[in-house]
Amino acid sequence: MYSGKDIRQKYLNFFKSKGHVIIPSSSLVPENDSSTLFISSGMQPLVPYLLGKKHPEANRLCNSQKSFRAEDIEKIGDNYHTTFFEMLGNWSLGDYFKKEQLSWIFSFLTDELCINPNRLYVTVFRGNKNMGIEKDTESVEIWEKLLKGKGIEVKDIDCSEKNGMQDGKIFYYDENKNWWSRSGLPINMPIGELGGPDSEIFYDLGTDLKKHENSRWADLPCHVNCDCGRFIEIANSVFMEFKKTENGFEKIKQRIVDFGGGLERTVMIAQGLDNVFETDLFINIIKKVEQLSGKKYRENIKAFEVIVDHLKASTFIMGDDKGISPSNIGQGYIVRRLIRRAIRFGRQLGIKKDSWTKEIAKVVACDYDDIYPELKRNINFVIDQLKDEGAKFNKTIEKGLKEFGKIHNQKIISGENAFNLYQTYGFPIEMTKELAEERGLRIDEEGFKKEMERHRELSRTASAGMFKGGLVDVKEKTMRLHTATHLMLAALRKVLGNHVVQMGSNITLKRLRFDFSHSVKMTLEQIQQVESIVNDAIEKNLPVKWQEMTLKKAREINAIGVFELKYGEKVRVYTIGDEGSPVSREICGGPHVKNTGVLGHFKIQKEKSLSAGVRRIKAILE
Repeated sequence: MYSGKDIRQKYLNFFKSKGHVIIPSSSLVPENDSSTLFISSGMQPLVPYLLGKKHPEANRLCNSQKSFRAEDIEKIGDNYHTTFFEMLGNWSLGDYFKKEQLSWIFSFLTDELCINPNRLYVTVFRGNKNMGIEKDTESVEIWEKLLKGKGIEVKDIDCSEKNGMQDGKIFYYDENKNWWSRSGLPINMPIGELGGPDSEIFYDLGTDLKKHENSRWADLPCHVNCDCGRFIEIANSVFMEFKKTENGFEKIKQRIVDFGGGLERTVMIAQGLDNVFETDLFINIIKKVEQLSGKKYRENIKAFEVIVDHLKASTFIMGDDKGISPSNIGQGYIVRRLIRRAIRFGRQLGIKKDSWTKEIAKVVACDYDDIYPELKRNINFVIDQLKDEGAKFNKTIEKGLKEFGKIHNQKIISGENAFNLYQTYGFPIEMTKELAEERGLRIDEEGFKKEMERHRELSRTASAGMFKGGLVDVKEKTMRLHTATHLMLAALRKVLGNHVVQMGSNITLKRLRFDFSHSVKMTLEQIQQVESIVNDAIEKNLPVKWQEMTLKKAREINAIGVFELKYGEKVRVYTIGDEGSPVSREICGGPHVKNTGVLGHFKIQKEKSLSAGVRRIKAILE
């Protein structure tokens, strides 16, 4: 039986043999993108190249991308959802198309991993007359040939969502299921936007629907896209071949393939299991929770899976070189929610050991040591954050639970009471909601939101849009702030020393936030020195130029960058100032302004401690 590590490597090797260049996983924390908190798919860091920008490596790419989806937090406890996952991906940037892609992914699954093709089902786009796009019969013909090659009788079915499987193997669905664009449904696509049909592969875990007591299809015909847990999507090949115009949809010349397949689900299927948490990607963490709690996983599935998923995800987020810490805003709020939810379920299991969450983090770092070495490199930071967050939460949780006990006899928990549980006892609204639902109560969420707005403590996280994927914001203000960040890092290293490296960064249209390695509070004089160095570079109207080069060359010219983690063989190096004696030289993907004179006046608004050895600066351009 192949291990998760084997399967990840087999995938990369397979597509390398098909002419693809293996690129490294990007950070979980997007750069210069205020529209999303985390990278949630393999394509997200590659959007500029999907839209036509030339990739420095090749037009055939593949990788395994670290991904996180906060919207799946409430789904943990079924057999296949996880918040953190790896997305196996391959891309054709104007090279091969449907025939090669579908043939290769089918071969990988059935020939390389020996997955039973009789248990695989596929979906395609049924077309839309209003869009002027026909059924994807091209993909159907390819699939028919591939399946018949395995001796499988093929039947394509339409409207299976109404009439059931009907002994079909290939199924047509509309744009709600088998169409992809950045804007979602075709009706939402702006003029000039690219999109296209996709073809998904599902694995049938079994035909006995009686096993799925909560299935809304228990008394109705099941189909591959229902949510009963019987069919698991393991692969999705997107074919971007249309552009929306004023006259409808037109085919484009440079067609794009964007493939994504969840590693955890693929491993589950290849290992003959029906639950991702029983694969070797999770089993060591499960065993550690059993050891800490003295309880058995099979007797406490929901609690175990919440703990295992949430602390694994938290370890990956905090173990990223950008060093996200638990907080009340942005990414930090999600980390806080994950840790505190895990601790609450740990209490249900009777885990007594102090700072027990750090034991889970150590297992995660060990399991992924040779794949994602940043976890072990940053494990002390992760442990410190878990200790601090656990201590903060444990100080108030008993009192908070008692306070909840005082109000849970009400049918509706007021927004004021819900906010008090957050503000006084550190209960995220999601935890209060869970506690209420467990007792058949509901919360006045509108009232809670009003309380939040009044206190202005969670203004960013109140926006649902923060949890959706999006493009990098390349507006002029953002480019100015991003360029200023390069100048600031150079100034910090000059004033404080070369031990200073970037630990995190977030840029909006209004300000930059920058986390960096430094152990003591900056003096007012040091802050003023940094401001002076940056503003001096701005006043000199220095050129900002970039070059593509090898990692070896980037090292030779002393470009700043996390070489071991993030970058491929070729990198883009941005230089600010003269080539011979630059003010700043960094590896970066951009975007930047063309010269520093357009930046305006740089001002540091706040400098504070973020955690042990890490400090945070917030700054603006006036």
